[in-house]
Amino acid sequence: MLYTKKGDDGLTTAFGCDQRISKSSAITEALGALDETNSFLGICKAKIKKDNQSDRKILDIKISDLTEDIQNNLFVVQAEVAGADKNITTENIELIEKIIGEIEKELPPIKTFIVSGSCIHSANFDFARTLVRRAERRVVAVGEEGKVVVSKYTLIYLNRLSSILFAVARLLAVQSEVKEMPPKY
Repeated sequence: MLYTKKGDDGLTTAFGCDQRISKSSAITEALGALDETNSFLGICKAKIKKDNQSDRKILDIKISDLTEDIQNNLFVVQAEVAGADKNITTENIELIEKIIGEIEKELPPIKTFIVSGSCIHSANFDFARTLVRRAERRVVAVGEEGKVVVSKYTLIYLNRLSSILFAVARLLAVQSEVKEMPPKY
């Protein structure tokens, strides 16, 4: 059944939690932000897979496959935030850093802020970056609350995740041969 009626009182149960918690708690806020990010990355992945020309390889990993790896890692982060014994590893972080380094080799240096929307794929990945930033803030709040221990690797991963999504957004903009535009102050 797609509904249980168990949350009708504003409480829910997160995997790994012994008791019911408020749907407005730091944990449920973080889980919701991570879920929202993961869902939007699904849109990014589906759209870029459809446009085979944009689904290029970086270090032998297609952007769509990289996106799916990120989605799976976000499930690990969600499990950790909910109290399960799941963790992001240093290998997850190192791979993202390596891919960012490869992408940076192909990009002009940043001299100013960039207005999002050079092309649809770039705009989508840039929006995903903003969702990750919100999820990161929510996960930090969970750690500060102290009910769940959030590993330093998870925090590092989320910080790098917004960087890689920005790098992919810029790469896709450059690839589309549309000029990145600075804001008009």
